[in-house]
Amino acid sequence: MAIASPSAPTFSASFCGGRADPACLTRSPPTAAAFPHPHRRLAASARLNSSSPSGAGSGSVSPDNGDLSQYELHHAFSSAARRWGGSPVFVAVPTDAVGPGAGQVRRRRAMAQSFRALAAAGVEGVVMEVWWGLVEREQPRVYNWDGYWEIVTMARRCGLKVRAVMGFHQCGTGPGDPHWIPLPVWVLREMEKDPDIAYSDRFGRRSMEYISLGCDILPVLQGRSPIQAYADFMRNFRDAFMPFFGNVITGVQVGMGPAGELRYPSCPSHKLMWAWRSRELGEFQCYDKYMLASLNACAREVGMHEWGNGGPIGTGNLMQDLENTEFFKSDDGSWNTAYGKFFLEWYSGMLLLHGERICREAETIFRGIEVNTSAKVAGIHWHYDTKSHPSELTAGYYNTSTRDGYLPITRMFGRYGFTLCSTCFEMQDVEEKQMNPVSSPEGFLRQLLLAARVCEVALEGENCTSNLDDGSFQQVLKMSKFYSDGLEKPCFSFNFVRMDKNMFEYNNWVRFTRFVRQMSVAKIFRARLGSHDIHSSAADSAKLGFSFAYS
Repeated sequence: MAIASPSAPTFSASFCGGRADPACLTRSPPTAAAFPHPHRRLAASARLNSSSPSGAGSGSVSPDNGDLSQYELHHAFSSAARRWGGSPVFVAVPTDAVGPGAGQVRRRRAMAQSFRALAAAGVEGVVMEVWWGLVEREQPRVYNWDGYWEIVTMARRCGLKVRAVMGFHQCGTGPGDPHWIPLPVWVLREMEKDPDIAYSDRFGRRSMEYISLGCDILPVLQGRSPIQAYADFMRNFRDAFMPFFGNVITGVQVGMGPAGELRYPSCPSHKLMWAWRSRELGEFQCYDKYMLASLNACAREVGMHEWGNGGPIGTGNLMQDLENTEFFKSDDGSWNTAYGKFFLEWYSGMLLLHGERICREAETIFRGIEVNTSAKVAGIHWHYDTKSHPSELTAGYYNTSTRDGYLPITRMFGRYGFTLCSTCFEMQDVEEKQMNPVSSPEGFLRQLLLAARVCEVALEGENCTSNLDDGSFQQVLKMSKFYSDGLEKPCFSFNFVRMDKNMFEYNNWVRFTRFVRQMSVAKIFRARLGSHDIHSSAADSAKLGFSFAYS
């Protein structure tokens, strides 16, 4: 059945142009009535550590083990532990949880068993990335939500909440990457016709991770602007999943750039995990014709036409020591001149305007719906202990030793009631500085958390790497306390990235479930099941397995 929704715009140079209402084809998901009532008891299966011979010695609680024993689990079991208060923990599902075309869930049985284990451990919910390149893959305004609908209903059956991440960016490095999800096919066709829809650096290298914000409000996508395409996608998501908002879907994170973060693709996203090791400076992404047109217009406004011909000169190369560059060097670099300030204000201002446009659309679309909206800032920390902060500048964060670049972003999120999401919560300076003395993930994060406190903006923490050691978990607790201490109504939650077989290995699972309890301020995992009270530590549960029965 096709569902009509307003979509195709009449282009206007202003942010919100007039809109017509042609039909929008949508694959209709099953009706809500086809699924169990939220309060219905249901059967679920999982055993945290199988005692069968096939599992002996493996020390594994992986949901992929085919011999997991059965137990019945009430959907509200995990919420019993959450009533103790504290900060809820969410877990991101695998990147490839939904197959190509968004039509089906991959490894469905393993996913269901994993959800049951997470619920039993007291996890609040799951983070589900909803990929533009899968849902609206072949044709504009034709959406397929089937696989995501299945994940949401699976989460509801297990008593888990869902945070949906609107992924308007590319995932992975290319067709050979097992996690490869490009932008929609029809968008890539438009990029072939007009390569300037993609970001470009001074060498003419194009980034296909995300559409250039220089054409945000231009009708470059078959008559729609990128902002209008994002808005149509979110609006259709809202309409398709309306029965789940509030009771299951409690959060929507809106993608704003590469890796979903509000930033420029100054460094390829897959390299950000280790870019601090090579101390990459990044490249300014201002050389597509749309960005150049904006820069040129701003330069003319200030009467300095020569400043509008391109990005700064003397920025070195990706691997160069910043002190050997003309622009980034600490004491007399041109970043701190009148020209440098002009360019960086324009460059960061364009990014801020892009974020504001998307926030405005999202706030309108989800207004009146019981759901929290959020957006993510990148944790670019590998030049934080320098004066010019070059890797932050090229990413669009005008943050230096003399200027706070995160406060304007946080204020903008606050104006639209957005929660701020950031990564790096598990990273420690003492470890990072051994390989890069000018890196400081803790310094970056403290600055961002202080901005959130000042602006009274709620916070979502996230880990950068899937470390499951006690040191990483304790660091998360430490940084969450840094944000929450002294606040009358602290609002903090944590997204663990991400669920995989390694997380369910015995020792890792023990540490993870202990962390969940610590975040919830519960010394003992306790749940009331009918007329029985069950008290168990994560270690006991993992060693002995558990079996709960309901009549």
